[in-house]
Amino acid sequence: MIYLDHAATAAPRREVIEAMWPWLTSEFGNASSHHERGRRAAAALEDARERVAAVLHAHPGEIVFTSGGTEADNLAVKGIALARRERRATRTRVVTSAVEHHAVLDSAADLARYDRFTAQQVPVDADGTVTPDAFHAVLSEDDDVAVTSVMLANNEVGTVQDVAALAEIAAEHDVPLHTDAVQAAGTLPLDVRALGVSALSLAGHKIGTPPGIGLLWLRRGTPLRPLLSGGGHERGRRSGTSTVAGAVGLAVALERAEAEREDYGRRAVALQDRLIRGVLSAVPGALLTGPDPLAGGSRLATNASFCFPGVNGETVLVDLENRGVLVSSGSACSAGSTEPSHVLTALGLSPEIAGTAVRFSLGRDTTEQDVDTAVAATADVVGALLRGT
Repeated sequence: MIYLDHAATAAPRREVIEAMWPWLTSEFGNASSHHERGRRAAAALEDARERVAAVLHAHPGEIVFTSGGTEADNLAVKGIALARRERRATRTRVVTSAVEHHAVLDSAADLARYDRFTAQQVPVDADGTVTPDAFHAVLSEDDDVAVTSVMLANNEVGTVQDVAALAEIAAEHDVPLHTDAVQAAGTLPLDVRALGVSALSLAGHKIGTPPGIGLLWLRRGTPLRPLLSGGGHERGRRSGTSTVAGAVGLAVALERAEAEREDYGRRAVALQDRLIRGVLSAVPGALLTGPDPLAGGSRLATNASFCFPGVNGETVLVDLENRGVLVSSGSACSAGSTEPSHVLTALGLSPEIAGTAVRFSLGRDTTEQDVDTAVAATADVVGALLRGT
């Protein structure tokens, strides 16, 4: 099988599993316990926190370990919004882009439904980009924004946002900007100071840990109301027994991803170019969605997504799997949904065209042969479907 669904999840790294193993077996102590085994676990947890912070150019005390990207997004959007409204009751607007992950969009919707906030989305252009002008216009409507969230790189079409420029605008309006950087890890620089944001979310399983560990970086001084009540773990910001093994694994995975980022990025760019050129030349009518990197568009080097008008994206996915190629019809987090992708419709595509989408996402082990095989299989599958054979 050729696996081209790395945006959904990646294989755990062997060195990550090896680093986690002692904390899953002999060193299984609770980091909150005051005996020797607990103290060793606590030391390992804080060492992992320091190592993660070093990669992000952050202070260790700003790292909050979570169960993954979804929890980190929820904690950032809901936690900051609720805390900011506590300080000033008129801060009742939550602003996101129209192409955010559902963890962000649904968090904003929950605040509107249950906590009397207003959820508002900034429109994007045909590439999925939030322009500074559009962002400024929405924030300028009133002095009532509690929090805003714009993802660093889109999980469906790979659009890379100029988050640093947007963070400057947010700062002018005294609004914390959170960015979901889950897809960006290992591909884009994650220097939180350079990005200028107030909060940033990551998930380990995209870069080589098993699912179940992530983090929220929260700039010192950013108000946050915890969403989980309990023992006051993570400096009172996220209660729950600490996942020491997960934190250790995340530190190793993030360090390795950052060390390999530039070399991996160059190789991914070449593979992406090969994939996009191949599909557009081999599949009549194929439409690249999102920015065109061949024309200088700002897109993740690991992402190539297409629409194939006249066919059903889910059918293409199944037929490609039958030929040994594993891809996605969109965000894996929306699997089973019969609704067209909100990302593609925000780009201006009709629901009918959005329903033909297929996403290819490259990984560390993807080869030129994998790409060539996938291109040939896609041409055969789409051609057969269009012919009705």
